[in-house]
Amino acid sequence: MIRREIQVQIPNGMEASPIALLVQTASKFESSIYLEYGSVRVNAKSIMGMMSIRVDYEEKITLEVDGKDEAEAMESMAKFLSRTSD
Repeated sequence: MIRREIQVQIPNGMEASPIALLVQTASKFESSIYLEYGSVRVNAKSIMGMMSIRVDYEEKITLEVDGKDEAEAMESMAKFLSRTSD
């Protein structure tokens, strides 16, 4: 299992469009992927779970990835969340 704190660099934060793309990215991997924000923990592969949280630009989240492709999944998710433009 890998855990990493990431500062969200998506300009408008986690709105519907970036959330949909994030879920698509997470779903490419076998590993379980969870995003923690405050006291909330959601499955990053669940569109409904991801839509239930509101993460703004430059806020910090914790990403937890566990599984056989965890390193690749973490790198891909971190890259997505740390991007500086849409």
